[in-house]
Amino acid sequence: MLTHALRTTLTGRPDAPLVLLGNFEVEEQWATGEQGLPTVSMPASKAIVHRMDEFALLLAGPGDSVVLKTAPDPGYLAYLRELGLASATVLTPAGQEPHRTVTGDALADPSLGAELARAAAAGAWLWPHGVSAMEERLAAVAGIPLAGPPERVCKAVNSKIYSRLVADDTGVPQPAGLVCRDIDEWDAACELATTWLADGRPVVVKDAFGVSGKGILVVRAPDRLASLRRLIARRADRSGRRELSLVVEEWLPKQTDLNYQFTVGRDGSVHWDFVREALTSNGVHKGHRMPAGLTQAQVGELMATATALGSRLGRDGFYGVVGVDALTCVDGRLYPMIEINARNNMSTYQERLRVTLVPAGHTALATQYPLRLAEPVTFDRLRELLDGLLLAPGGARGAVINNFATVNAGASTRRGELFDGRLYAVVVAETTERIAELDRAIGERLGTWDGRAAQVPATSAR
Repeated sequence: MLTHALRTTLTGRPDAPLVLLGNFEVEEQWATGEQGLPTVSMPASKAIVHRMDEFALLLAGPGDSVVLKTAPDPGYLAYLRELGLASATVLTPAGQEPHRTVTGDALADPSLGAELARAAAAGAWLWPHGVSAMEERLAAVAGIPLAGPPERVCKAVNSKIYSRLVADDTGVPQPAGLVCRDIDEWDAACELATTWLADGRPVVVKDAFGVSGKGILVVRAPDRLASLRRLIARRADRSGRRELSLVVEEWLPKQTDLNYQFTVGRDGSVHWDFVREALTSNGVHKGHRMPAGLTQAQVGELMATATALGSRLGRDGFYGVVGVDALTCVDGRLYPMIEINARNNMSTYQERLRVTLVPAGHTALATQYPLRLAEPVTFDRLRELLDGLLLAPGGARGAVINNFATVNAGASTRRGELFDGRLYAVVVAETTERIAELDRAIGERLGTWDGRAAQVPATSAR
């Protein structure tokens, strides 16, 4: 649930009701028209990503509303209420398309626009995961004010090019690299990167608006870079467009990924929120470990960086939640800024769970479990399968399911055809060892389950 301070930042009022909109991977909208790396569409994955909209339930409080692609499973809502988490009104469009964002669904339903207009008349503001032109259009159609800066500001400050330039201007340490805003800058970056590769230093090429492992390419050989250089040059020749939106950096030998959050006020003030250890695989976010296990000096450096970056963001017209990716290297060096994500982050949706459900001195693991199902399942069936492993109200050990919609999002229309699902959870326990035991037990139960039966295997971490 949001603090009065954050509501004030977003709306100017500490008690303003909000309509939350979980338009995850808003970067795809910001990237429209930008010249980056070649992309490959993954429609099945998109269907799951778009159901991450259900995370927005975790931020809402009494008097708030949440726009979701479909109504939540009744058993899941009852479960959240048991934990003291579900308290908002849910609004849904008349129809939803799996490969369309929740914003797209809302725009396609005039009756939902009318509901948003009624909420606006009662003083509500629309708070998206991030603001693109689509969310601005929805706000305009419904006559509801946006709780955040306009799209032009949000897009500008979320570019990885912006991140590098701001780090240069503020003296924040970052990996060696160059921005590529046109073919000439790309050629210069490739020349420099070729010397790094000759010295055995891998490089990474990133789209300015890449997200979740998409739009990122690690290069370890000069001929691979030369091939990519020719490919981009040919595309520029064919299209007649010389502008680019790329970043080229040295690929660091990392030890730990980090994600920290701060909030920029409407007056430009900066409030430090928290830091987490981020868990990634091939650039794809997999979860967080809390606490991050950093030294006091390292946290202090991150806080100082947050102040520097937040002050600059404020001057550039941004206010609201900011997440920053950082890392430590195997030599112990801390890089306090890899990129800025001036929008809600996965850790934003986990904070209420940490504050309300993780006892002092305990640890927590925010993670996800892949599923391979034969048919859509209910939350009650899943709950039966995980009996003994879920956190009980007032308990100190177990898992909290923080998104159920992603489980069935990829369901096939052909009966009996297997489909991929994803279950999100936050695992809570006294020690990291106990966390690992619970995590393993949950993975074992889910790994042998196809949804057609809730038989509980012998493994348990009670």
